[in-house]
Amino acid sequence: MNQPTPPTHHLASAITTHLRAVAVGAAAPVLGVAGLVAAWWTAVEVSGIADYIVPAPPAVAAVIRDQPGYLLHHASATLTTAMAGYTLAAATAVTLGTLLAMSRPLARALTPTLLVLSVLPKPALVPVLIVALGFGAGPKIVLVWLMCFLPIALATAAGLTATPADLVELARSLTASRWQTFVKVRLPAALPHLYSGLRIALPLALIGAVVAELFGGLAGLGVVIQNAGTRADLAFAAITVLAAMSTAMYGLLTAVCARAAPWIRHTTA
Repeated sequence: MNQPTPPTHHLASAITTHLRAVAVGAAAPVLGVAGLVAAWWTAVEVSGIADYIVPAPPAVAAVIRDQPGYLLHHASATLTTAMAGYTLAAATAVTLGTLLAMSRPLARALTPTLLVLSVLPKPALVPVLIVALGFGAGPKIVLVWLMCFLPIALATAAGLTATPADLVELARSLTASRWQTFVKVRLPAALPHLYSGLRIALPLALIGAVVAELFGGLAGLGVVIQNAGTRADLAFAAITVLAAMSTAMYGLLTAVCARAAPWIRHTTA
């Protein structure tokens, strides 16, 4: 007579399967980063470029190992500024994108203005923002907002206007109100576009924060790069920390989006 499989066996099997899936998913990014570091190291060794111009990876790793507190302090300042501007941009951009999708006259009126704003060299506005808002967090957050706002707003508007017509007609045939159609049909259908806009804007938030710090910050990775002087290893260490932080945040956002809307990967290409 067959004995029933203990529940602990199923749990252990599920954990093993999950860990295997995580390892397989992480293998490609790890190999990609390893290849990038190897190419960097090889290029430095082959070209014979001086260490004070482009240091080798071991020199950068030594700085990160010797000054973790200093780098983490400035990284936290950059992250705080980037997240403040990014959150503000996401809230305002989703609101505007929704309004553009719901009102064609408003979209026709504002689209030319948005296109003009999209081609403005936003880092060039930092001196103006500093004069207007001072040397505090204000100009940095505003620059991050400017960097992130348009990708999210345009992605939101594009997603809401790209809802399949048959789904909208189905909702109307079921006597759904306009609000019910928006919440239960248009918004879920727009989530892939919205998540793409959020992912595109996330690295821009860190870039905006660092650029603003280069012009007059008191703390942040941009300040570290600005004050590094001839210490290229310290500047590259700050850049490495920034890259690691951006990669981690991107992976976290991707995981959150996948958990919030798991059906997306099954309904899109």
